[in-house]
Amino acid sequence: MVGITSFGVHLPVYRLRREEIGRMWGRAGGEGARAVAGYDEDPITMAVAAVLDCLKRTGGEADRLFLATTTSPYREKQAAAVVASAADLREDCHTADFSGSLRASSSALMAALDAVSAGAGKSAIVVASDMRAGAAKGSLEATLGDGAAALTVGTENVVAELEGSYSVYSDFTDYWRLDEDRFLRSAEGRFIDEAGYFPIMERVIGGLLDRYGLKSGDFSRIVYYASDSRQHGALARRLRLEKEKVQPPLYDAVGNTGTAAVLLMLGAALEQAKAGERILVVGYGDGADAFIFRVTGEIEKFRRIPLVSDKLVGKVFVSYGQYLTWRGIIPVETQTLPERPPLSLPARFRERRAISALYGVKCRRCGTPQFSPLGQNIRVCVKCQAKDEFEPYRFSDKRGTLFTYSVDSLMPTLNPPGVNGVVDFEGGGRLVCELTDCIVENLKVGMPVEMTFRRMFVNRGIISYFWKARPVAPA
Repeated sequence: MVGITSFGVHLPVYRLRREEIGRMWGRAGGEGARAVAGYDEDPITMAVAAVLDCLKRTGGEADRLFLATTTSPYREKQAAAVVASAADLREDCHTADFSGSLRASSSALMAALDAVSAGAGKSAIVVASDMRAGAAKGSLEATLGDGAAALTVGTENVVAELEGSYSVYSDFTDYWRLDEDRFLRSAEGRFIDEAGYFPIMERVIGGLLDRYGLKSGDFSRIVYYASDSRQHGALARRLRLEKEKVQPPLYDAVGNTGTAAVLLMLGAALEQAKAGERILVVGYGDGADAFIFRVTGEIEKFRRIPLVSDKLVGKVFVSYGQYLTWRGIIPVETQTLPERPPLSLPARFRERRAISALYGVKCRRCGTPQFSPLGQNIRVCVKCQAKDEFEPYRFSDKRGTLFTYSVDSLMPTLNPPGVNGVVDFEGGGRLVCELTDCIVENLKVGMPVEMTFRRMFVNRGIISYFWKARPVAPA
């Protein structure tokens, strides 16, 4: 039995109301909001968060990690390797990037299912993460959103078993970007619907049903990609799908999250699924991939931690000006503080485990965890003074409490003021780091925090990532 064994989601805590966008341009903005990645987030950091959320449900490892994104921050460097390193996967884990199309997520899922079915590995992680941008004053500015979703494919403790799949390709141009384009381009809406989207989706769904002798009524939940709520509803009417079986899209709540969109809807479907039910999943982009999954009895244990619903509440709303600044769409006054020293690639390589997965050490004699400043090796235990008796110890998966914090109005950040804090970890260990995803007025000494992998700065064309603390519940 091959299928989905775990699931994880990351949605930024920030939202931009569509009415806020409309007010800026003197027109109706529409209902709902779009998810906005924080000033220190990008597709890599969101993918890391989704993968960690996925792995914590099973505590398992993976033989493969496939990252699907159309907005990798690097033009030439494998983003999947960065994600695997931050998630602390084994060095012999095979990593690969899937890009160039919205169908990258379903293509990665197909590759993972094929690999596990063929015995090329016991498990594989598929993660989709996107931050597509629409030009200011355009319709895409309000409809696009940021987010990530991850799932594991395996043969043990399967939550949703694969029963079949079907694919078609199409050299149809609806949305695209050239190498020099910053914003997404699109064809005319009616042309997209009538010449591309509807025929392609009808072809792949019809082909799947014919191949396996099924009807749309044989599915309890139908999950499929669409560019927005209008297109999503139009396809359901065109295919005469039963309304109660069509998985509602999350576009009003978070927007169109690109490669992550269909996986987010699949997670929402699994959150409500019952054993024995069939789910139809269809990914779209330059063709389409369709899958049949049957939910197993493992779903009851799997659903104890919410998948998507808990990520949709308790959000922080940002202004249109904040959004423009975080995305670098408008120029702002440069910092007058001294520039950062040049980033050293050799130093980062030497400290790669501490930087990527927040590794410190643990004393073998007394069991005290300790984290040293980067570049400084701990040789003597701070508690029992044992010398050179340490083993590696990972802090990134540990929660902690905020011992103290300071607010720095001069700190170079896109979201002033900057906040630095001292975190005391459960089980021992202390770290001085930045805080993120928080409202300064709501911070309290002693509040619970967790670690999150974030983007720090860009130096010499290299993106520096490290770990920050954030309130367990957004503050």
